[in-house]
Amino acid sequence: MTVLDEVDELLRSLRGVWDEEAVDELDHALQSATRALADGADDELVLAAALHDLAHSPLCGAVDTAHHDRIARDWLSPRFGVRVGWLAGAHVAAKRYLAATVPGYAATLSQVSVDTLQHQGGAGVDPAFVDHPWWADALRLRGYDDAAKDPHGQAVSVREVIRVAERVLAQRSSR
Repeated sequence: MTVLDEVDELLRSLRGVWDEEAVDELDHALQSATRALADGADDELVLAAALHDLAHSPLCGAVDTAHHDRIARDWLSPRFGVRVGWLAGAHVAAKRYLAATVPGYAATLSQVSVDTLQHQGGAGVDPAFVDHPWWADALRLRGYDDAAKDPHGQAVSVREVIRVAERVLAQRSSR
């Protein structure tokens, strides 16, 4: 099975997996990618946005939701590079940072995100996060994540995410 086949299978396995109340995990992934594309994000950030919650897939086995960010990072990094893995893995640190530093941010979160925030350590600033060169992009990804819970939201297709993944792989092989 190729990496692109793995991504396709992983994404499709998210259909009917519910972490949020409004959309299933596949719609959440595709809406996140759509938000990133609309924001003019580069392909690595778009792919990280699409796959940041991949640990919710039944293909990943039983998951401790408090650490699903690490599972995403560890799955993505060897396949698509350190930046894609780091960005996907940093979405929890970004939520913790925003909850600690942006007044009213926590009040905008869905109830599920509020509940998981407590299991993820609560609001807080991790110096390793804010000192990282990609942290601003992780905050962008967090915005896509937070907005991708609309039952009527637009979403790209799985095929479009696969095309983005193809471009990321091609860029990696040309380096």
